[in-house]
Amino acid sequence: MSLLKVIVLAVVQGLAELLPVSSSAHVVVAEKLMGLDPSSPQMTLLLVMLHTGTMFAVIAFFWNTWKKTYFSSTEAFKQFAVLVLWATLLTGIVGEAIKKVIEKTLFQGAEKAEIEQLFSHLELIAPALAAAGVLILIAGLLEKRQSIGGLAARGGVSGTVTFRQAGWMGVVQGLALPFRGFSRSGSTISTAMLVGATKERAEQFSFAMAVVITPAVVGMEALRLQKASHAAVLAGAPIDLKSSLAFSLLGMGFSFLAGLGALKWLSSWLENGRWYLFGIYCLLASGVVFYLHARGF
Repeated sequence: MSLLKVIVLAVVQGLAELLPVSSSAHVVVAEKLMGLDPSSPQMTLLLVMLHTGTMFAVIAFFWNTWKKTYFSSTEAFKQFAVLVLWATLLTGIVGEAIKKVIEKTLFQGAEKAEIEQLFSHLELIAPALAAAGVLILIAGLLEKRQSIGGLAARGGVSGTVTFRQAGWMGVVQGLALPFRGFSRSGSTISTAMLVGATKERAEQFSFAMAVVITPAVVGMEALRLQKASHAAVLAGAPIDLKSSLAFSLLGMGFSFLAGLGALKWLSSWLENGRWYLFGIYCLLASGVVFYLHARGF
């Protein structure tokens, strides 16, 4: 894989990850167009490291806001810790359950079945994009109607979401993990809005959830690459781990820079009541992905 391809993927990831349009879908399509295999261990590790770059962008962007809300006092931090652990627990339960069901049904009888084998299937990414688009569109239009009617969204104390809202966000994040195209940020923020949270509180908590879960995902994919490397050595076709890691770290840096720009744009759009437009974009992107699949990509 060339340096130029890594930079392109990093920019695509950085811009799309922090917008509610499914970075994974955009990266997979970009990989397909460049002749890469999105389901390979090397590409999966690269994608996860790109996520890590945007995770650091999230921390840099939201740090001052989080200090005022989640770290303003011991009590506020305790409440935040309970909420994020609750949401992450639900994410793990739902995500792992879906992963096992898919691997035991779609891959029934297959040796060493992994859900990552589905990541290159555009015919699955397209409907996931459409589903995310519908969810974002509904939340955005409902928010627009509420703002016209003068209704206010609810939240918890200390400027964060409620226990119920955090739970729903955790469940939906679990649904997003196995499916490329079902935007994690778009689905969790929209879900929180639908159960009464403000966009701003939903956005802050959604990205805090991402920071918590990203290290675990990075660890899982690093372990997967290590196992794939061992199997490749036994098969007589070793994987160049040093090269894969070097490219992944480089991509992480570029995705960090692109992610900061995307976050500033997202925040401005949230403030101007344009959330529903991201839903329209996802629906249009779904049509493009369906077309690419029909063309043999």
